[in-house]
Amino acid sequence: MSRKVLALMFGLALLLGASREARAENVLKFGSLAPSQSPWAQVLNTWSHAVDERSHGSLKLQFFWNGTQGDEAAMVGKVKSGQLQGLAATAVGLSQIYKPILVVQMPGVFSSWAKLDAARNALMGEFQSGAKDKGFVILGWGDVGRMHWYSKGFAVTGPSSLRGQKPYVWREDDIHRTLFGAIPGVTPVPLGVPEVLPALNSGAVNAAHTPALTCGQLQWVSRFTNVVADSHAYMIGALVVSSTALDGLSQDERDILTETGKVAAQALTSRIRAADADALANQRKKLEVHDLTDAEKGEWTDLYRQVRERLGQQNVFPPDLISRVESLGR
Repeated sequence: MSRKVLALMFGLALLLGASREARAENVLKFGSLAPSQSPWAQVLNTWSHAVDERSHGSLKLQFFWNGTQGDEAAMVGKVKSGQLQGLAATAVGLSQIYKPILVVQMPGVFSSWAKLDAARNALMGEFQSGAKDKGFVILGWGDVGRMHWYSKGFAVTGPSSLRGQKPYVWREDDIHRTLFGAIPGVTPVPLGVPEVLPALNSGAVNAAHTPALTCGQLQWVSRFTNVVADSHAYMIGALVVSSTALDGLSQDERDILTETGKVAAQALTSRIRAADADALANQRKKLEVHDLTDAEKGEWTDLYRQVRERLGQQNVFPPDLISRVESLGR
C-alpha cells in the first residue's frame, strides 16, 4: 500500500476524538456490490470505525456486501424507500440517481485519471445539485478502475472482432448498450452484476469491458483467456447518502459523516486506482495480452466518436454536456 493511501486512511483516524456526549444510536445502512474482503471493503470498514469512534457510538455505518441488497438499481430504489440510507455506487448506480454523472464514463474522452479528475471537479456543482434534486448527497468519489476488453476463446482487436460474440452489458448502462448497438452483428447479453459469473460459467457470456480489479475481485478473470492492454474508458464511483437520512442526524453527526466520508472517498480512490493497476499487471502474466495496433486504435476511436454522437442524438446526455466533457478531455 502506498504512503499516500496510508496517509489518507490514517487521516480518518485523525478525525476521531472529538469529545461529544453519547446519544441514542443511529445506524445508516449502505449497500455495495463489493466483496467483503475486497480493497473497497477494507477502506469502507475503516470509515465505519472512524464514524463509530468519533461519534462515541451514537452514529454507526452498516455495510451489506456482495450485492446482497440487489444490483445497484435495486439499491438506489431501497435508498429512496428508506430500506437503505446510502450506497457505494459505480457510475451505473449514480446514473439511476442523476444520469448525467455517467457522461464522464464515455469511452475515448480521457487519456489519464488526472484529466478525468479535472473534468469531474469542473462539473461537480452540477452533479451534486442534480443528485440533491433526487434526494441524494454525494459524500465523495470512489473510482473503480480503467476498463479493458476481456474475452474467452478469441482476441478482441478491432470492433469487428466482437461480431457474433456474446459480450455482457449491464442492464442500466446506456453507454455500452449504445456502443454494442453501433457494431453490426453484436448481440450483447443484458445482466445485473450478480448474474455475470453464472453466465460466464455457462458460456452465455464470453466477453466484457470492465476494470481489471473488478474482473479479479468478482472472480470473472479465470473465465477469460484474453485481455486488451489498452484502455480508453474509466469506471467511476462515489459514496452517496440519502438527503433524508442526512437531515435526520444531529449537526455533529452530519459533520462527522461528511468529513470522514470525504477522507474515505479520497483513500478509496487512491487505493483502488493503485490496486487496479496491480491487478492488470498480474493478469498480464496469466492471460493472452493484445496490444492494439495503430490501425485498431483508429477503429476504436472512430467507434467511440460515433457512440458519443448517438448518445447526444438519443438525448441520453444533453449534447452540450457531451461537448463540454469532450473539451475538458483534450
